Amino acid sequence: MPVSLKSPAEIDAMRRAGRVVAEVLALVESELRPGVTTAHLDALAEAHIRRSGALPSFKGYPGANPRRPFPASICVSIDAEIVHGIPGERTIREGQLVSIDAGAIVDGWHGDGARTFFIGEPPESIRELIETTRLAMMAGIAAAQPGNHVQDIGAAVEDVARPKGYGVIRQFVGHGIGRAMHEDPQVPNYRSGLPGRKLEPGLCLAIEPMFTLGSHEAMMLPDDWTIVTRDGSLAAHFEHSIAITQHGPEILTTV
Repeated sequence: MPVSLKSPAEIDAMRRAGRVVAEVLALVESELRPGVTTAHLDALAEAHIRRSGALPSFKGYPGANPRRPFPASICVSIDAEIVHGIPGERTIREGQLVSIDAGAIVDGWHGDGARTFFIGEPPESIRELIETTRLAMMAGIAAAQPGNHVQDIGAAVEDVARPKGYGVIRQFVGHGIGRAMHEDPQVPNYRSGLPGRKLEPGLCLAIEPMFTLGSHEAMMLPDDWTIVTRDGSLAAHFEHSIAITQHGPEILTTV
């Protein structure tokens, strides 16, 4: 899809969509506890999205298999699942790493965001994985300055991961966002070797690093959606939608 620059009024609509996404992530976090089913979390999220006058952008989204669109309103990915975990009858357990990805549409404009949580008190290695992934997202956002290029974002993210030895997922990347959930340009979380698009005011992006405690290699499960680490290592995922303004990046997925 061609890259489009958004007007101030269009960015304001994306702020409203982003606010719904942020509210959903906070709501799900408040309900995350041992014994809760992932289907229950999805039902709460969808109810809040619709109650807010928005639409769940994930529900019915086409995937690799056109006969199996995504069936839920949020993605719930557990432990070695990186992204696109399907909510269902699984129950959350103590000691699990849980990544929640949410999307909402307001007046035709999209918001997209994700966070990773730990159920209980995390071991230091897992706490560090979660916090480093979040910090890498923020470093990528800070690099999204007018006049920079897409690769500056990926370089900033990669530079946070590299000293820790984490796997940086390459198969899935950030993206433009606006009237569609996924627009150009793609936003890798690593140095691609090409500068990529020049960043300018009105460009809206979803920046979303995914780090693992092992290899960067990933594979899809037979459900045609869930992406897991090939070596079974734990994974974390953070995402914000942002708008590039003349003064720098503005986070849209916040309350």
